[in-house]
Amino acid sequence: MVNKERLYWSLQLGGWALYALIQVVFSLATSGNAERSFFLAIEAVLCLLLTHAYRFLIVKASWMNLNLRRLIPRVLASTVALGLSLYFLRLLVSIPLGLFNERVAFDLVNILGLSASFMVIFFLWTVFYFIYHYFESYNKSLKLEASLKETELNVLKSQLNPHFIFNALNSIRALVDENPTKSKQAINQLSNILRNSLAKEKKGLTSFSDELKIVRDYLGLESIRFEERLRVEFEIDPESNDFLVPPMMVQTLVENGIKHGISKLTSGGLIRVETKVEDDYLKIYIRNSGKFIIHEKTSDGGLGLENTRHRLKLIYGDDASMRIITEKDNFVITEIIVPHLYSVKTT
Repeated sequence: MVNKERLYWSLQLGGWALYALIQVVFSLATSGNAERSFFLAIEAVLCLLLTHAYRFLIVKASWMNLNLRRLIPRVLASTVALGLSLYFLRLLVSIPLGLFNERVAFDLVNILGLSASFMVIFFLWTVFYFIYHYFESYNKSLKLEASLKETELNVLKSQLNPHFIFNALNSIRALVDENPTKSKQAINQLSNILRNSLAKEKKGLTSFSDELKIVRDYLGLESIRFEERLRVEFEIDPESNDFLVPPMMVQTLVENGIKHGISKLTSGGLIRVETKVEDDYLKIYIRNSGKFIIHEKTSDGGLGLENTRHRLKLIYGDDASMRIITEKDNFVITEIIVPHLYSVKTT
């Protein structure tokens, strides 16, 4: 993967170096004035510094998230400010080089003419910068969509396989006469899971509260199948509902804990979903009985965990993390940390 910061500086330094070279070569060819050539080289350095400061403003003010109606006036105003700033900075540089001419420097036609030329250059820089990020964002959304579809297919395949349907329906059938109310609840839970899996709308993110509903329905069905072998606990921070998470992420990890942990224990065990909100970050802990074996071969080849890591990377960048640890040799903890996603960040 290309380091974006390194790419940015390569383009910045290379672009303005080329600009300086063209200016200097043309100046030497026409006037042969060494001082003016040096002055033009410094002008390129000023352009580099101004555009870097401009880029900081774009990122800090989240201009990438603005629509065109709000973006265009900001771009036009900023390029005007940059053009005028460069013109007057050039005047300061020209003084020690002996190139300052007060009559020419403060001539209105000269000010407007040169500033307009600089404005065009900065406007073109802005266009290239936004075009690059537009295509990068588009490519990122395509990767996210592909990753989401892959996860949905894996979960769908897992939930719609004959064993899952057979076990769920058998559990419900056993409850029909024994506990009709609970059997109706189980049918609703199964219906919610299938509806979620078969939903045509593909979302990049979903509210944590919606994700938690699916997790509760899934664990409700599994509790019927495992009976007393499965104990379920929830400790949810109310502020968790303000966060957005990748759909089916928590459900996939809970399912992973049951499939590769509790189901392998004769006496069963505990699965606990806990969340905390600290410093604008949501921390999700999925604790299940069992042991985490790093090199254990699973039916999905570990794709669920890798897919989760990949989706977190695509959506949150380096602001999110995931790790799996063994606690006291008889519990496995999956920890997910995600930031409050006010807006998509741009580098």
